[in-house]
Amino acid sequence: MERTAVALRAQDPISQAGVTSQLRTRPEITVTEWSETADPAPEVVVLVVDTVDEDVLRLLRHINRTSTARPVLVTTDIDEQKLVSAAECGVAGVIRRAEATPEHLVHVIGTVAKGAGHLPSDLVGRLLEEVGRLQGQVLGPRGLHFTGLAAREVDVLRLVAEGYDTADIAAKLSYSERTIKNVLHAVITRLQLRNRSHAVAYAMRQGLI
Repeated sequence: MERTAVALRAQDPISQAGVTSQLRTRPEITVTEWSETADPAPEVVVLVVDTVDEDVLRLLRHINRTSTARPVLVTTDIDEQKLVSAAECGVAGVIRRAEATPEHLVHVIGTVAKGAGHLPSDLVGRLLEEVGRLQGQVLGPRGLHFTGLAAREVDVLRLVAEGYDTADIAAKLSYSERTIKNVLHAVITRLQLRNRSHAVAYAMRQGLI
């Protein structure tokens, strides 16, 4: 059986000792240290906290910057806004402490180690509502999208997909040809795409055109 290397960080020594003792007995898990020289290097880091405050977010950002380990958050208190903040800091899995049985924790660790994510079921719908609110009230009025494309960029890519050349697009959108070229160059560079066709394919995959 392939084992997942897991490091553990808890805010109190009782939680640290308790969760460590539970994980050490599991054949799917190898408990390792949280350090740059740990051997094996952790694939997942489990953080046991009471709530998602600025200290926790700071630690998550540090993990994200200095390690390839994917964080799993075991927390007493979390709502959709705290979940969005945690996701922005790289959290891949969230479990409520009341639901953190050894079996469930090991299952989530395995899910996250494979590159997937996990959220409590009741938070999924609320997170989608929060994302919709942010898009509608915050990003949309500024011409922005969660996809990383602004409204003008989407308009340009839609016309590229329809076969129009730079001059035609400039005429249709009342911009200069230089502006159209700059828009396309900015999209390709920012999203690390190869060319115009790749940019169009990206927009299509995102459901924008």
